[in-house]
Order: sequence, then C-alpha cells, then structure tokens
Amino acid sequence: MTELMTTPMTTIFDEPLGADDLALESGSGMPMLAVDQMVPGANLAAYVQAVARVPVLSPEREHMLAEKLFYDGDVQAARELVMSHLRFVAHIARSYRGYGLSEADLIQEGNVGLMKAVKRFDPTKGVRLVSFAVHWIKAEIHEYILRNWRIVKIATTKAQRKLFFNLRSAKKSLAWLSADEAQAVANDLGVDVQEVHRMEGRLSSHDVAFDAPAGSDDDEGWQAPQYYLEDRSADPAIDVEDSEWQADSQAQLHAAIADLDERSRNILAQRWLTDDKATLHELAAEYGVSAERIRQLEQAAMKKIRQVLIA
Repeated sequence: MTELMTTPMTTIFDEPLGADDLALESGSGMPMLAVDQMVPGANLAAYVQAVARVPVLSPEREHMLAEKLFYDGDVQAARELVMSHLRFVAHIARSYRGYGLSEADLIQEGNVGLMKAVKRFDPTKGVRLVSFAVHWIKAEIHEYILRNWRIVKIATTKAQRKLFFNLRSAKKSLAWLSADEAQAVANDLGVDVQEVHRMEGRLSSHDVAFDAPAGSDDDEGWQAPQYYLEDRSADPAIDVEDSEWQADSQAQLHAAIADLDERSRNILAQRWLTDDKATLHELAAEYGVSAERIRQLEQAAMKKIRQVLIA
C-alpha cells in the first residue's frame, strides 16, 4: 500500500478519513506524493506540479469508480476521483487571484467543493464528474471570497452576489460606470440599476477602523469615525423624552383599566396580566356564562382601552 496523505481529509463522508483510509494500491497508477505537495499552503508551486502529475481518468474508469462509490460507498474510489480532479480545482482557483486572497486558500476551499461534488455525484446521469463538480468548486470559492474579502460582508442577497462576481469583469476600465454602462450591466445580469451603482461603490471602498490607530495624529488629515459619528443612544434629551412617554402611557393604561367594571378588569387581568393565564372556558365556569360571552367581554374591554389610549 502506498500512503498518499498523512493529514486527515474531511467532508467526503460524515466521519474524517485518516491516512489508512486514503491509501491506494500501487497498481492504481496514482503517483506517490509527499506530504508538503498535498498542502497548497506549504509549497504552492510543488503542489500544482504534483497534482498535474496525477493522471486524468478515462471516461470508463471514472464511471467504474463512481459506481463503486455510489453503490458500495467505496472510500478508495472516492479518493481516486478526488485526486484525479485536483488539477481542475487549481485551474479554477487561479481565475480568482484578482480578489487579493491567498491562492492556496482558494485552492483549499475549491478542494472542499470537489469533495462535496464527489460525494453527491450520480453516475447514472450520464455526465462527467468535472462538469458536475465545477459548480460545487466555484460555490465554495465564492463563499470563501465573500466571507474574507471585507470585514463587513459586501454581498448578502442573490442579486448582490451575482453583481459582486460579474461587475469587475463587466467594467472596461477603472473609471466609474456611465449611466449607459450601468444600465447595460443591469440588463445583462437582470438586476436593478441602483444595485449596480451600490455594488460599484462597495467594490471601490475599503474597510475603515472605527477607532483611531495607536499613535495616530489628528494633524495627518484623517479622523477616525469615532470622532464624527453621532451616538444617539446617549442623548439625555431623548432618554428623558422616552421615559416621560412611557410613564404617560402607563398612566393612561391604568386609568383606562380603572374605568372598566370589576368583571371586565378581572377577565383582562387573568387573560393578559398574569404568567399563568386563564382560558376562556375556565373564566366561563367561574362566572357561569359561555366561553363566547367571556370572549365578547374581553374584546369590549380591549376596545374601550384602545379608545382611551388613542384619544
């Protein structure tokens, strides 16, 4: 048995796969790879060269391995399917280098998507694994970019995510889009033109720390947001106004309840002002009337209270 990786690989199945599970027989044609070649962050150039030496599977062998995994849960078949497609992940990840993130990290995330695709691949559909896996690979890379490109998440809705990954390539220059160009992008991507302008502004902006950096000088011509953003929650006038409004509302509520007859007050108290609320049937048994009558009395009392509070 030839050991191909000593670090655990996860996400192919529910339980982590160790080195013993990931070993392939020497007759499989898979080359022996060093540990540092299997980790993009350790030596990216060596990793790319190593995965390029892994032979591409023929359609027949890929179908056979996919069936062994699909029907028998063969971990060795899953391992070989993943290994033979690592080169495609590296190729896809290379196209996302312009986002300023580590290419090794992009490859790692793409590999996670590849393993998810292998786990879900159905050989009965009549398509090659690479055609199915490319969507999972890109999805994982997209998620990683959106999580790490900015401290504040830049895209949350489907339209924003679509714009984030298409607007950069749609722009012909570093200048701001003209009205016609923005409308053309909006039409091509099926989004509102205002979304295009908002995303363009987000792409052109940068994260700013709320606090001033240690040792910074106000004379440098830049002030941290902590110096000019207003904190309305600490306004004494607003605090006094809120306190007086709540006190006035409570006074009106108590006055409105006091104007009710004793039975109505008791019904409201047992239905709304206690933790152990009484049911309509319990109150009906207490007053010797129907549950519907209790409901009518409750609704009438609530209506009187609302009229007092609105007036």
